[in-house]
Amino acid sequence: MDITGNTVFIPGATSGIGLALALALRERGNTVVVGGRRTELLEQIAAEHPGVETVRIDTADPASIEAAAKDVIARFPSINVLITMAGVMRAEDWHRPESFLDSAEGIVTTNVLGPVRLIAAFVEHFQTLPDATIMTVSSGLAFTPLKITPSYNASKAFVHMLSETLRLQLADTAVKVVELEPPAVRTDLMPGHAENEHAMPLDEYIAEVVGIIETQPDVREIQVERVKFLRYGEARGDYDQVVAALNG
Repeated sequence: MDITGNTVFIPGATSGIGLALALALRERGNTVVVGGRRTELLEQIAAEHPGVETVRIDTADPASIEAAAKDVIARFPSINVLITMAGVMRAEDWHRPESFLDSAEGIVTTNVLGPVRLIAAFVEHFQTLPDATIMTVSSGLAFTPLKITPSYNASKAFVHMLSETLRLQLADTAVKVVELEPPAVRTDLMPGHAENEHAMPLDEYIAEVVGIIETQPDVREIQVERVKFLRYGEARGDYDQVVAALNG
């Protein structure tokens, strides 16, 4: 993916990593379309950041995804980058079904079916273009589990393997598949997450991500240095120690 000259759609970008990445890409000469559920946040983003386009989308709703995709493609036919940013993370206790089942189903709907449906809505259009990119968003927790978030971990492991497989299937097209693998970053993804002193500051994370895209346009997995501790524990042979350190 080139760092400039794209038209980028980022569903789930009204806050956190999504919004920060949207603004960074806008600064580097891309047309950026931010998607989200709450119209008041979209209106605020449009007012505070002239030039950033917005569209309402609920990635837990198949009809909303279909309608938003048609709108984006009609308004921005040069759209060539999709970043499937929308996601939810919740603590769960799997000792009792009544304490986790609704949460788990909601996470699968947003974190698994959301990206699947988004990709389905754009992949045919992308194949008509000379160059396009699907950027999925997994997590360091796709590779090393955090005990309190089982459904989130599993959803991100799904995204990782989906990304690996789509890259193989779409190799006969001009569509690239890139996987963004964040570590813990100081956002409001979970209560208290933004104040977590062990998490990476958001501005530092975005700067490193943009630097990777800029210097490695053919990168397949966008990994800041901090996530590699989680990403490669099994390959290094210290997986058990990494799991223990993460959950200590």
